[in-house]
Amino acid sequence: MDNYARPIQERIDWLFEHAKRHAAEFSSPETWLAQKRYLAEHPTAISVLKCMDGRINLSVATATPIGIIQPFRNLGGRFDLGWPHLGEVYSHHVAHVVGEGRRVLTLITYHYSKGDPTRGCAGFDYDTEAAIAHVHEVKAQLEFAFGGAHGTVYPVVCGFETDGDALVLHGANGESLDLASLTDRDKPSLPVMLERLFPDMHEQVRKDLLPLVYGNLEHIEKVRRTKREIDAEHREWMLCIGRGFDWLHLPNRALIIGPYSPNLAEPIRKAAIIIHANMRRGRIPDDGFLLLATVPYYEIGSDRARAELKSRFMCRFASDVIRDEFPDLAERMHVRAAVLDWRSRALEPIAI
Repeated sequence: MDNYARPIQERIDWLFEHAKRHAAEFSSPETWLAQKRYLAEHPTAISVLKCMDGRINLSVATATPIGIIQPFRNLGGRFDLGWPHLGEVYSHHVAHVVGEGRRVLTLITYHYSKGDPTRGCAGFDYDTEAAIAHVHEVKAQLEFAFGGAHGTVYPVVCGFETDGDALVLHGANGESLDLASLTDRDKPSLPVMLERLFPDMHEQVRKDLLPLVYGNLEHIEKVRRTKREIDAEHREWMLCIGRGFDWLHLPNRALIIGPYSPNLAEPIRKAAIIIHANMRRGRIPDDGFLLLATVPYYEIGSDRARAELKSRFMCRFASDVIRDEFPDLAERMHVRAAVLDWRSRALEPIAI
């Protein structure tokens, strides 16, 4: 339901109800069993570095069960493995997977629109070539940190065309494969295509990439049949900071800032400018916006307590930036803090 025109408190209530529904689905027996069955057949851990744009939902676009693809999201899709926190979080993810005897496939994504450049990535000023150059730099960083032979971690540059939700896979030899250009007749040839694109990819990893490709072909066809309306206008009314926002895959509602960059103030400023502009131009009501900080925890006790401290800190930090630089906008700021139980994906509001 379109809730852009509702009063701010109704929008906030709707958001937390949406989070509850996601947690209920994620922790249901059917979902839990589907995840276990999928991982038994496809053991490669799949992670994705991507923009905060809610249109980029790789689980939906590849028909993959929720909880399989591990997202790392940041405003503009900008990442640098030299950032201390990003390096720590990603390395911990790799170490956990390797400890289970599994390999890692990481999709480093950029996004663009075939129909209209202004439906592309605002974080790169709609310059797709600049975005592609950036993700190739991130790929080189991953290879430097985890090995260029790709024995354990295999990074893949991956485009996402948002009009049709189509993936574009960039191969190791400079070739690329636009899945929107394929038909059902090409499906039998896909294993050979992937082997040509990624000749140094471990056979198991390539087998586990194949279901994502098949799923994306099916999804592209569904999108073509539905002739969905493309909503290109910025109408974000949430500024979200932290991690654990995979439940918030909603287009043009939230600007999500991962806690990765050592200069968090800059993306907070950019997000505040966008939300302020949305109010001035009548895209959203000017009665308020939501600032939401979320931090995941994995165990009860000190791990959860530390997550609470992190969430409160990020709330204070972001609030201070907005109050100092956007006092008019700060008067309409509604602040919430939460922690997220990573096992159930339950969002738990906490006192600030």
